[in-house]
Amino acid sequence: MDRELTVAMEAAQAAAAAIKQIWDQESAWVVDKEGGRGPLTQADLAADEILQDRLRSAFPDDGILSEEAADDPSRLGKRRVWILDPLDGTREFVDRVPEFVVSVGLVVDGKARLGVLVNPVSGMAMTGVVGQGVTLDGRTVRTTDRKELDGARIVVSRSETKKGWFDAFRDRVQLEPVGSVAYKLGLVGTGQADATFTPKPRSEWDLCGGVAIILAGEGQATDGQGRPYKFNQEKPLHHGVVGTNGGLHQAILGLIR
Repeated sequence: MDRELTVAMEAAQAAAAAIKQIWDQESAWVVDKEGGRGPLTQADLAADEILQDRLRSAFPDDGILSEEAADDPSRLGKRRVWILDPLDGTREFVDRVPEFVVSVGLVVDGKARLGVLVNPVSGMAMTGVVGQGVTLDGRTVRTTDRKELDGARIVVSRSETKKGWFDAFRDRVQLEPVGSVAYKLGLVGTGQADATFTPKPRSEWDLCGGVAIILAGEGQATDGQGRPYKFNQEKPLHHGVVGTNGGLHQAILGLIR
């Protein structure tokens, strides 16, 4: 996975640079996606073009699934598929909250194998290759070893918190609102948080890069029922997210249940 990681990192950093340029302009046209799926900006589209161009050039036989591009069903017949969210956390981008990432994930036979997350504003880079480990800004790291919910840093959706979706959990754990699904997963995988969860559905492009980093960091990532993720599905939506350091996994699943 050395070449794959190098190409993915270079592509993610180039996409992040394009996003940062638009961020610095403090303006970007915004439209709402169909079906209430959130906003779309120039930054999303610019990053998507960079990622797809670089990955297709380097790995022409691989499939690609991106949030910002029409789905090509031929990916379903491929062993290797890149799953991309060019700007995970567009709502935060629009609201000027610097909690979003470029997310690149590689799936082999349905399993997340490689993930790269880059925050365009801070430059933070998180990478993981399952079986080879995790890095944070080039330093080798891993998930935390906390086993008790008391005192754990549990990061959850900022928008879902505002809607009151986590009110039922607040008498049992301390929750910290943070933007972007992939960003939260990356924080867990690199030991900057202990766990993240939501009982709500999430798409594969939200999950893949961050899930790979958690698994590479010796943590655990499943859907809300405790089932391991199988990616590159015809309908790329998974019900619930639980990403933890491993030691808190059953406790977080218990909260959801």
